[in-house]
Amino acid sequence: MNTQLDLFHQVSGDYSRMLTRKYSTSFSLAIRLLARSIRQDIYNIYGFVRMADEIVDTFHDYPKEYLLNRLEEDTFHAITNGISVNPALNSFQKTVRRYNITKDLIDSFLLSMRLDLQKQTYGEDEYRNYIYGSADVVGLMCLKVFVDGDDDQYEKLKPMAMCLGSAFQKVNFLRDFNMDVHLLDRSYFPGIQDGRMTSMHKAKIIEDVKHDFREARKGIKLLPNSSRLGVLTAYRYYMKLLHRLEQLPTEEIQTQRVRVPDLKKLFIIATSYLIYKFSLKEEAW
Repeated sequence: MNTQLDLFHQVSGDYSRMLTRKYSTSFSLAIRLLARSIRQDIYNIYGFVRMADEIVDTFHDYPKEYLLNRLEEDTFHAITNGISVNPALNSFQKTVRRYNITKDLIDSFLLSMRLDLQKQTYGEDEYRNYIYGSADVVGLMCLKVFVDGDDDQYEKLKPMAMCLGSAFQKVNFLRDFNMDVHLLDRSYFPGIQDGRMTSMHKAKIIEDVKHDFREARKGIKLLPNSSRLGVLTAYRYYMKLLHRLEQLPTEEIQTQRVRVPDLKKLFIIATSYLIYKFSLKEEAW
């Protein structure tokens, strides 16, 4: 046994876990509710996704396209060779190889990230394609871990996992509307002109997200015990965000970022545990 190499793999996993906790307290809380056996792999997926996100969203004074190209090249080099000197990529490749996460999922994700380098507005088809690459496939990567190689279960849950990824992303778009429009000069929602959202736009978006959540909910109760509580908690957290956004006047969505207070997050965790533990009906969700 190469104990020094084992140490490097451990440190790589620690890095992905730290990266997740620093960038997303809410997602980190949900991950901690997963079974210990799969927790690290979800950290590994998030670490990879976060690196690409940061390149396109925050590295404004650096050559973004070059950095994204390097990330793509280094990612597939790591997967092919089973090692990387980049700790986040090293931990990601271990998860990819362990659960046979397919190249098309990674390609689709990187394609959507590449769109963020230059695209500013989206038509209906472009919007759906972007969400598939930026969110749905991330849900499918996680689903590969959740079902632990069971292809039949993966195919059965795949549509619901994609709906959940879509719902999360659309809520993020709505919550981050002000930053996307004014800082990043992007508008993901089709039909919105000059970065101005109307009440009609907002109502249509909210209804679309609710539909995604209704479809996604069907799959949560079919997940293995190892992942059900964590996914249920994330689902309920984003439902709470959506409810807050629905109650907020459209003008305020365009000027501020909505958040769920920490005490409310703890309440969501506690009640999610009760729903999970006692198999309460969906009405309680």
